[in-house]
Amino acid sequence: MSNSSSITHFLLLPFADTRELQLWHFWLFLGISLAALLGNDLIITSTACDQHLHTPRYFFLLNLSLLDLGCISTMVPKSMANSLWDTRDISYTACAAQIFFFSFLFSSEYSLLTIMSYDCYVAICKPLHYGSLLGSRACVHMAAAAWGTGFLDALLHTASAFSLPLCGGNAVEQFFCGIPHILKLSCSHSYLREVGLLVLSCLLALGCFVFIVGSYVKIFRAVLSVPSEQGRHKAFSMCLPHLAVVSLFVSTGTFVYLKPSSFSSPSLDLVVSVRYSVVPPVVNPLIYSLRNQELKDAVRKLVTGCVSAAIHCLLSSAMGSQCRS
Repeated sequence: MSNSSSITHFLLLPFADTRELQLWHFWLFLGISLAALLGNDLIITSTACDQHLHTPRYFFLLNLSLLDLGCISTMVPKSMANSLWDTRDISYTACAAQIFFFSFLFSSEYSLLTIMSYDCYVAICKPLHYGSLLGSRACVHMAAAAWGTGFLDALLHTASAFSLPLCGGNAVEQFFCGIPHILKLSCSHSYLREVGLLVLSCLLALGCFVFIVGSYVKIFRAVLSVPSEQGRHKAFSMCLPHLAVVSLFVSTGTFVYLKPSSFSSPSLDLVVSVRYSVVPPVVNPLIYSLRNQELKDAVRKLVTGCVSAAIHCLLSSAMGSQCRS
């Protein structure tokens, strides 16, 4: 029997027991992290530097990429370090920080995806009012509300979870610290307050989901009423990437937190957790750029400019060396 005052660290669930598989896990997560870093950095830099992308749609996409970078940076590095150094430890403070930042980023991303569904709705259903409803000030306020909602949600959940006495040891049944896993370690009579907060969060998430579904019902009605095939194709290409990202986000998150206990096993929990915490930051840039010619052109322009600048720098250095010789 242990309590929270005596716990100085937690033990995370390892991906593998053999050294070879641990190293494979390290290199796999390193590749995933670099891919997520490259994809999201390209979107952030292209959106910030290209004047043609200074629109509400790409402003929200830039915020989504920032959240994705933060999410994968919160989960993956500690897991990689544990596999590399063959350990399971995470300190009490680091566990609390991981829960806070993941809750903050996860909640903020869901709020932002809800706002982005409103952006799609206004762009397709009320195009004449787009500029007035989604001006620069309104976009900044909505993005700030998404980040602020996530921060408040994470602060409440983290403070509540780590105020509970822990009686179930210090072994976390996941490769990162999460609120459900901390609740499993708490004393059975003391977690009702945090459960109440989780129920409130679920109700708010359900409200966002209903808003997203309602927005897309109106969007599909408007698109299907467009007489020209080219117009329908343009409208679908605008909203389908967002719908794919929302579907991935909601389906995996719902399965993780609402799956029956009979379907729970350590290996399945690991696979599903990787899918909803690690895969989206890698996949989201691909989804948004796959059929977006504006974004493709901006990324191509950025990469071409960087390559040209690097070649010019190398040639200048080479010519300078020849002159000195």
